[in-house]
Amino acid sequence: MAKHVGVKLPEDLLQLLKSEKAIAILATFSEKGLPHTTPIQCIYPKGVGSILLSIHKDHTGYHNMVWQKKIMLCILGEGNVAYSILGRVGVVRAPSLAHPLMNVVRVDTIDIKSDRSSLTRVDAGVQWSYISPEAEEVTTALMNELKELSLIL
Repeated sequence: MAKHVGVKLPEDLLQLLKSEKAIAILATFSEKGLPHTTPIQCIYPKGVGSILLSIHKDHTGYHNMVWQKKIMLCILGEGNVAYSILGRVGVVRAPSLAHPLMNVVRVDTIDIKSDRSSLTRVDAGVQWSYISPEAEEVTTALMNELKELSLIL
């Protein structure tokens, strides 16, 4: 059973997001009511009440969030980290300074619930690696931009 934990990012989730290895699953709905999910790997906390993320400007998830203004993020990680976050979104930089096809979005938390199971535990979240040195360079630049914005917004 899900347990609501409030609007502040719990410490274990903050640490996972700061590790720069988290993957969040972004859930949105289209104007026609069709559900859509998107994995997001460029994600970083802004304090304890907001999250910054980078997403391609032409992605369906981006277009859905721009008109809808609300999203859900599901984040799973090592150490039984399991949370879903309901948030209100706003575009803070379009385009990203790190890549002209990416935009930066701020997610302000409305509600956070713990998705830990009483029967099982999360031993590892989604794990990923770079497909090329160029991919690592772009991802690093995007993450650095999010970290910088987390300090000045």
